[in-house]
Amino acid sequence: QVQLVESGGGLVQAGGSLRLSCAASGRTISSYRLGWFRQAPGKEREFVAAIRWSDDNTYYSDSVKGRFTISRDNARNTVNLQMNSLKAEDTAVYYCAVAINAGSGWYGAYWGQGTQVTVSS
Repeated sequence: QVQLVESGGGLVQAGGSLRLSCAASGRTISSYRLGWFRQAPGKEREFVAAIRWSDDNTYYSDSVKGRFTISRDNARNTVNLQMNSLKAEDTAVYYCAVAINAGSGWYGAYWGQGTQVTVSS
């Protein structure tokens, strides 16, 4: 089992920045892709970004590309999401998860509990 705990959410003004962190524990994570998903009220959970632990390859949804940066910290076993130029549309609960690329889309497993990000316009 992989256990994931998110932190760093909060309220931020449009155009501002937030940094989310996800602490991983349990099984070795080097063979996984870890990622971020989000779910806005009334909408389905969607993929945001992922990082492959073994080689640092990163993946982003079109909606956040150029604004968000996913990274990892091996020493802390954490994955971070630096969110810049935030928009009101980014408001959602953000979840850390093991990210699985099925070809047709991204799916999550071993979900964290989520952290709320609210962007005021």
